[in-house]
Amino acid sequence: MEEKKLGLMSVISTGVGLIVATSCLMSLGQGAGMLGVGFIIPMVIACAINICTALSMAELNALMPNLTGGLAQYTLAGMGPFVAIVTMVGGYLVCQSIAGSVECAMFGNAINTVFDTGIPSSVFCIILLVVLIIANLLGVDMFAKIQNFVVYGLIISLVIMGIIGIAGIGTGERIHQQMNLSTGVSDTFSLLGLAFFLFIGSEFVIPISRNVKNERRNIPLGMILSLVIICVMQILIVIGMGHYTPWDELASSASPHILYGTSLLGKAGALWMILVSVFAVISTVNSAISFLSYMCAGMAKINLLPSVFLKKNKRGAYYVGILGIGAIMIIVNATGLSTSDSLSFMILVAIVFWMVSYVVSNINVIIFRRKLPKAPRTFKVPGGIVIPVIGIIGNVIMIWNISGDSATRMMIYMIDGIIFAILCVYAVLWCRYKLKRPMFKPVPMHEVMAMEHSLYLVAHKEVYVKEQIELNGGN
Repeated sequence: MEEKKLGLMSVISTGVGLIVATSCLMSLGQGAGMLGVGFIIPMVIACAINICTALSMAELNALMPNLTGGLAQYTLAGMGPFVAIVTMVGGYLVCQSIAGSVECAMFGNAINTVFDTGIPSSVFCIILLVVLIIANLLGVDMFAKIQNFVVYGLIISLVIMGIIGIAGIGTGERIHQQMNLSTGVSDTFSLLGLAFFLFIGSEFVIPISRNVKNERRNIPLGMILSLVIICVMQILIVIGMGHYTPWDELASSASPHILYGTSLLGKAGALWMILVSVFAVISTVNSAISFLSYMCAGMAKINLLPSVFLKKNKRGAYYVGILGIGAIMIIVNATGLSTSDSLSFMILVAIVFWMVSYVVSNINVIIFRRKLPKAPRTFKVPGGIVIPVIGIIGNVIMIWNISGDSATRMMIYMIDGIIFAILCVYAVLWCRYKLKRPMFKPVPMHEVMAMEHSLYLVAHKEVYVKEQIELNGGN
């Protein structure tokens, strides 16, 4: 039976899925509380920088299409196995396992905030995770159905709440305050790191590109549209907040989105915003589980992770990755680690690796433009290497502005340095003893693409065994 293909709407929902998380709604409210509508400026800048990276990733996908892991394969061919391991494991596997766990914790806390069930929040987290694990095990079609429903419910809800606030037709008391607190350069740049967090994740469509109809059009278009839709939606919310919620209260609130909903429509608004939060959590964790299972499979195909991640069930789902990632999230929530204050800080730590992976993706485009200028590409970033260079510079600037507080920023750099050192040790050992390849020598693109075929591992193993027999004198 022919496998069902995903359309543009599913690509957009996947791109939006991880970007709009509950933690993003919190960051949006807190950023608006610090700059007022002036926060729109760093939002637009961050969105534009992320569009540059999305275009670069679309070209990489066009140059090396239908790769399960996407980013890992591009980096292996562009910069070698060492960089691929450090950026992919640090930027995605570690980051998303933490972020997904925290999002689930927020879901459980939201339920108890409204209904006071007396049931530990972790119970609701685990139930949600089990449901989403099962859904992903049922294959890409079930994933898309869930994703489309919750994401478009999320978009429509936030747009309506933004418009109600802008039009001043909420049931709450409308306030009058200075709308723009600052547009100064230093203030704008100090919040670029926070604004970046509002737009990360559009590349989550890359691993499912082989399941997308007309991918040469729908992949780049879907990523760009998802970013633009989110930017417009969040601008509406920021302006709406200014009409109903004092900026200082937003800046100090742990749940600014709930505060806005309450100020706008009273109890009904709080319940509505909690529903939006639930949609955001489901879409985020659903995307994370699906994406990471594909990422693990892709890295296994190029021998950067154990081959067990390549196993599929009857529905074509990479069940080892789905179960493994889901289990990590369940353990984190069951132990209560996801409710600690330190994890919010650790998300910022992990985001730095995400930014680094974006820098690496843009560098890959420049490398392939120089090494393979005439290679066929179904999509090519316009303007030569200008857009990738802008993406690199923009991400570096955002890394420097990951926090407006210098002490916090230095602490983030220190922790990231420790994580980087650990990943470097792992990468060195894996390259030397398992992969048996030079760490910084790119693997030829044709070989990386050949690794996608299931027979590659069989042939590679046979060659390796033959070499070992020859080295041992035929014994």
